[in-house]
Formats: sequence, C-alpha cells, structure tokens
Amino acid sequence: MLTLAMVGGAGLFAGTGTAQAANGKGAGRGPSDTTRITVLGTSDLHGNVYNWDYFKNAEYDDAKHNDIGIAKAATLIRAVRAERGARNCLTLDAGDTIQGTPLAYYYAKIDPIGGPVRHPMAAAMNALQYDAAALGNHEFNYGLDLLRTFEKQLRHPLLGANALDWNTGQPVFKPYVLKRIPVPGGRPVTVGIVGLVTPGVAIWDKANVEGKVKFNGVVEQAKIVVPQVKAAGADIVVVSAHTGPNPGSSYGDALPYPENAATQLAEEVPDIDAILVGHAHLEVPQRFVTNKSTGRQVLLSEPYYWGMRVTVMDLDLARTDTGWKVAASSATLLNANTVPEDRTIAALIRNQHGKVLEYVNGVIGTCTEAMSAATSRYQDTAAMDFINLVQAQEVKAGLAGTAGEGLPVLSIAAPFNKAAAIPAGEVTVRDVAGLYIYDNTLVGIIFTGAQIKAYLEKSAEYFKQVPGPGSYPADAVTNAVTPTAPNGTPDYNYDIMGGLDAPLSYRIDISVPVGGRITDLAYDGTPVADDARFVIAINNYRQSGGGGFPGVTTAEVVYNRQIEIRQLLIDWVTENKQIDPPAFASKDWELTAGGTPLQITG
Repeated sequence: MLTLAMVGGAGLFAGTGTAQAANGKGAGRGPSDTTRITVLGTSDLHGNVYNWDYFKNAEYDDAKHNDIGIAKAATLIRAVRAERGARNCLTLDAGDTIQGTPLAYYYAKIDPIGGPVRHPMAAAMNALQYDAAALGNHEFNYGLDLLRTFEKQLRHPLLGANALDWNTGQPVFKPYVLKRIPVPGGRPVTVGIVGLVTPGVAIWDKANVEGKVKFNGVVEQAKIVVPQVKAAGADIVVVSAHTGPNPGSSYGDALPYPENAATQLAEEVPDIDAILVGHAHLEVPQRFVTNKSTGRQVLLSEPYYWGMRVTVMDLDLARTDTGWKVAASSATLLNANTVPEDRTIAALIRNQHGKVLEYVNGVIGTCTEAMSAATSRYQDTAAMDFINLVQAQEVKAGLAGTAGEGLPVLSIAAPFNKAAAIPAGEVTVRDVAGLYIYDNTLVGIIFTGAQIKAYLEKSAEYFKQVPGPGSYPADAVTNAVTPTAPNGTPDYNYDIMGGLDAPLSYRIDISVPVGGRITDLAYDGTPVADDARFVIAINNYRQSGGGGFPGVTTAEVVYNRQIEIRQLLIDWVTENKQIDPPAFASKDWELTAGGTPLQITG
C-alpha cells in the first residue's frame, strides 16, 4: 500500500485531523446505524495534468518542493478509495479547471475542443470518475460556447447554483446533484452536492457573461438551494464552493456580494454539513465554523491549488428516526509530492502534452539582451516596459476615429510571474508567454491626470510602510496586508504605468501612509495636470473592477477588440523578429523614502 503523507491532522485515515461531533455526540449504535462517508476534493487545478512547468520546460519545483497536476492527485484519490472502499467515497472539485497552463490555452485557442478534440482536463477527470465539480470563475475566461463544450465532454455534472439566466433568473447550470451511497444492512445515505461560484465572474468576465448570465451571492443563493436539496431527500449536504474561506473581496464594493464567502456560507445557511473550498489558493486542512442558527459545526477544507493537495473529509453518520445525520467529522490534506503520477491518466494525455510542448518551444524571434521579471515588483525593469510597449502600440493603432484619437497613450502592467525571463538569443513562445500567464484581453480607456494619480496611489497600497531611507529585503516592503487583502496584496494587484511616445515618470514614497505616496508625477518631463487627458491601455480584469482600482469601471472605453494580451506579445515577437530592450526600456519610476531612493534586495 502507498504511504500517504498528510498535511495537518494526526494519524493516517482513522482519526485524521481532530474529529468534532456535529451535535456534541458521537455515532455508535450498531453496524447498520452508523457509517462513514469520505469526500475527496481537489480545486484550482488550472489545467495542470502533469508535474510540469511549461514556462521552464522542466519538471515543476518550488521552494517547498511541491508537486502539481491531476495525475499525481489521482494516485492519492485512488489510494484512499482502495483503503475506504470506492462506494463510500465521493470525489469533488471546486473549480478553475480549464485555464492556467499552455496545455489549457492550446485546447481553448490553438486547437479548440469540440468534435474529436477532447479537453485534456475532461479526459483526466472522466478517467478518475469524479462525482461532481463546481464552476470556477476562470471557467468563463474563454466564453460560454467553449465552457458548454467542456461541460458536454464531462461525465460528471458541472454545478453552478448561483449562475443564473440574465432574464429569467433560473440556474443555467445544474445547481445540485443527489448521490445515494449504499449502507450494508441499512438505509442508503443520500448526499446532496451543491456547486457555487464566486460572483466576481460578473466583473472579471463581464464581456463574456453580460446580457447572458448573472451571478447571485454565494450565501444568498445557498439560502434558496439548500432547502430545495433537503426537500429532494438529501440526508446530508456537501457544498463545493469556488469562494475563499477568509472574508473579503478584491473588487471592493463593485458588487453587493463578497468574493470570498465560504465562512459566511457555513455561518448563515443551515443544513450544510461540509464545504470543499476553492478559489483562494490557500492550504486549509481543517476548519470548523459554527452555524449561527443551529449551533452545529460545519467542516471546511481547502486543498491548496494545482493538485498539490487532496482534501480528505470524513463524515461519520448516525441513523436517526428522520434519516442519516453527521455525528462527527474531520478533514486533512494529502500531499501530492509523496506519490508517483497515475500511469493511466499520464498515458491518456501524453499525446496532447507532446503537441503543446512542440508549440511552446517553437522559436519565434531573438532578444538582444536578457530581460528578467524577477525584480519587477520593486524595480523598473525592461520586462514590464516590454509589456507596456506592446499594449500601448496596439491601443494607439486602434484609436483612429475614436474619442481617444490624438491623445497620449499610457499602459499598465502587473508583475504576474517573478520567474519570467526572456533570454538573450533565441526566444520561444513559452519565453514570451511566461511574462503574461493570464488570459486577459486588452482594453483602452480615457483617464484624466487626476485619475492617473489616484490609480497609482491605489497601486502603491501594495507596499508596506518603511521608517525611512535604507536597504530592505523585498519581502519587507511588498505584499502589504490591507482590509481587502488580509493575506497580503497579491503581485497581480500591483500595477506599473508607462508611456508610449514619451515617458510617464513618478516616485513612490513608501515612508508615508497610503494615499500620499505618489510624487513627481510627470509626462515627458512636465508635471501631469489634473485635467490632462490620456488613453490607458489596461487589461479587462482591471477595467472591469478587478482589484478595486478607482475610476476604471466608469471610464470611457475607446478600444476593446477582445484580443488576448499574451497572444499580442507572441504576435509582436513573431512579426518584429527581434526584441531590443535598449530601444524601449528606461527607468521611469522608483521606490523612495522622503525623496531618497531605497535599496531593495531580492
């Protein structure tokens, strides 16, 4: 038997974690009156089948030596099923499946799924025989047509109770499913499985869903659906929720519903027994939340991301006069780096993986000198200047005949990937794609000088305050905790702004509190007037409200051709053949303390 290493908890299976009685009493009246159901969970797989880094063209590795991919997770899942009995196990996923790797991108854009072309994640999940999966927000990145094709290729239901028809308000995906689990010598257990997705889809993929699908709040819709599930005969209710465990929203007050609502869900909606949590990419082996109405404990677990962990939730049930009830529950996480990949799934996707490797390793141009994004969070780099150059050129070319024609063009870019680097010499698709790991599209909006300053002030929230001039390690100044980012502001919520035909220059004084950090803001050497007008090249995530930046959602849109920024970068290199950093890179911003530049070490 495989030795399965846990993350959190004590013991391997029996007694994993700290079991907590749901009603203060344990089960134990007789063989037919008690049973255990095990819920196995993955989340945020993001198109990862193998333990492979397509951007490095090497086996995946990180500082903690995590392994990734559904092929590794599959080994853990099959081992637990063998130990517990497959019929006593349910396997769920909490969303974000079809976006995130070149493998996923290839079968969405280069060789789109449909007909004989099956999505590699559908093939893998079908082989592993999932019982259900929730929608994630990234499921909507490629539009509803591709999502519906993916849904048809699955052998398990894709659940989204709060994804509602724009006009009728009815669910457009199956809201829940009932699963009956036999009990020897006793009445079967009926498990209701509900799927919910963070309502932020309405902002982040507005172009794909507006006028078609709207999103109720996670808690609000669960209050409608969970009673329906109980009325349909569910003894217990398990929710697969693509919403984080810690309250907060990256989009501020742009929606009335919070982005991360799993804890509120457990607190406010009666009759939920367990929640498989996703979206936040956090490692939560086991958390109990008390429901405010019933006083019962609701079990939460989040299995990190990319298949690094598998959640194992044990629900110990006791038969009562009204049906089966959870008497005690516990959870733990299993670590994918302790096992080999599942050979069946690995073999199933091998040909598709090979096609993608050929694509991403294809040479499309050259670079005169290396560009690294490693220091882009705290230092002006050619890598970010390159992204801003391509975005600004594309928007400027599309302004003819619009309200933005003739206005100076600026661009914003975020340091998405610290590991990204364009080498000197030959440049491949994967080199360029590594600079932009998301599937965002390009938008052009009109901003005033005052709006630019407000935007940069918001961006500067990313930095922690320092006492004064000096040298600081990067971690001491970046990823500041804020009310909307209790776990630290993510790198993708820090934007760097630059000009196309002339430089936009500014300083960020992080020795002062948030709101007064941007100094010396100038365009082509002249201070930016509050009423000056500019066109800003911006991604659709940000323009739709992602990150809660001011002014963007109401700004006039003068360019929106739905072109993916990553593909624009690849196309630019393919067409121009050569990247020459000295031709476009310049130092236009820096971190300071009281006017003195800071020294930041990696």
